[in-house]
Amino acid sequence: MTHEDKLKLLPKTPGVYFHKSNSGEVIYVGKAAVLRNRVRQYFQKSRIHDPKTDALVAETVDTEWIEVETELDALFLEAEMIRRYMPRYNILLRDDKSCVYVRIDHKSEHPTVLYTRRPLDDQASYYGPYYSRYAVVRALKYLRKAFPYSTHSPTAIPKRACLQAHLGLCPGLESGMTPLPMYRKNLQNIVKYLKGERQKVVKDLEKEMKAAAQAEDFEKAAKIRNQLFALKNLHRQIIFSDKEFMDISKDKGLSGLQSILNLSHIPRRIEGYDISHMSGTDNVASMVVFKNGIPAKPEYRKFKMRLQGNNDFAHMHEVISRRLSEKNVKAWGLPTLFLIDGGKGQLASAIQARNELGHLSIPMIGLAKREEEIIVSKEASNVVIDTKKLHAFNAIITESDDFISVLLPLQSDIVKLLQRIRDESHRFAVSYHSVLKRNRQTVSWLDEVPTIGPTTRKKLLRTFGSVRGVIQARDEELTRLIGTSRATILKQYIRAQKRAAKAGIL
Repeated sequence: MTHEDKLKLLPKTPGVYFHKSNSGEVIYVGKAAVLRNRVRQYFQKSRIHDPKTDALVAETVDTEWIEVETELDALFLEAEMIRRYMPRYNILLRDDKSCVYVRIDHKSEHPTVLYTRRPLDDQASYYGPYYSRYAVVRALKYLRKAFPYSTHSPTAIPKRACLQAHLGLCPGLESGMTPLPMYRKNLQNIVKYLKGERQKVVKDLEKEMKAAAQAEDFEKAAKIRNQLFALKNLHRQIIFSDKEFMDISKDKGLSGLQSILNLSHIPRRIEGYDISHMSGTDNVASMVVFKNGIPAKPEYRKFKMRLQGNNDFAHMHEVISRRLSEKNVKAWGLPTLFLIDGGKGQLASAIQARNELGHLSIPMIGLAKREEEIIVSKEASNVVIDTKKLHAFNAIITESDDFISVLLPLQSDIVKLLQRIRDESHRFAVSYHSVLKRNRQTVSWLDEVPTIGPTTRKKLLRTFGSVRGVIQARDEELTRLIGTSRATILKQYIRAQKRAAKAGIL
């Protein structure tokens, strides 16, 4: 089938499309509200393009696509696929530096909904990534009419109801317009929407409205009715999901992985693991979760290593042992596939831990950094390497007594998927390691302040973001947060820190 014939099959649905070069490399990923209209525009001779787009069209010899349910689903999927394939023309044609995340600090005494391009390890929850900030902000703007939320900075909470509160868009916690438990419930409903549980939200609200009406609490029933009305006005283009919104059989990375490993099912839940430390100190491990090839960030986990020293093999054994403890298996379930960052030694240690906990049937492979080799244990990885299938993927196979190394072309969909998971696990491990290192270096003086216990210390760090933020906080902010007496003592220590920093002691 020629490229022109293939374009005639484009559907009139939202989706993500992939332009490919003659070598099969994905050179551009885009999203569309209507795939047929958007993709065909590239190849209309009468349409005038800029030089970069003309170069893209000239190099494109094939186009593939994935259909999704909504425009916002396409937005999310586009972001993930760009991160996976890193297409050359996305870098050339786009100005955005990074994706945007929705940040919700559920545990705060005044929770807010904000946007950021750089998620931090600050106990807040992050949802995304989304490639277009404009689209996400617009979606939440409409969702705010059903579930009001605050956008105030944690360090600038107003003393009385703001204009948005009077318009019904902000909970007005500062003036008691909405009780905190009710506000937290609104945030939970927003999160359900972000996770694709829109139908459940509507059903729960309908049940709650009927119960309120039967109890003759007509004011509450009317409020819920207005929420339902606002939700129904969103229509499909405002709803987005990080659940199973795409046909994963069309994800060539997942289907290819299933094929070369001879898995009985497509690996729907892949968990990636990495170790991070600095000369044997602040040892941490990360666990990232990819569901249907998409990161499930709320299910990421981090581990502070109990075993000290510079021993990646022992640390990998520890983290897999803790992951597969009875408590964690019950809470998190089991993965379809383990991906270990490292070579034969790390993989062997992870397999040993898995076997000791009695989960021998879970497939486990490694990914070595130097050549991006897939490492498989002949006896214990619980996968079957079919050399005939691998030759179809242009793979180079190397065998030793106990292991098989599979080297695929770097542009392979399988390699791109595994790289994405490995890089994400590395990023998450390094970010946690950096937090521990920074806390060890800077939090010690705050621990020594009389009357500032663990609860108050957490409140300060959560509100001001860091020890540096506490030092820079205004006196009235500290007093309002922790009271006059404790603030007076804390300010004495802050002044001492400032003097030490000025003198070059810190």
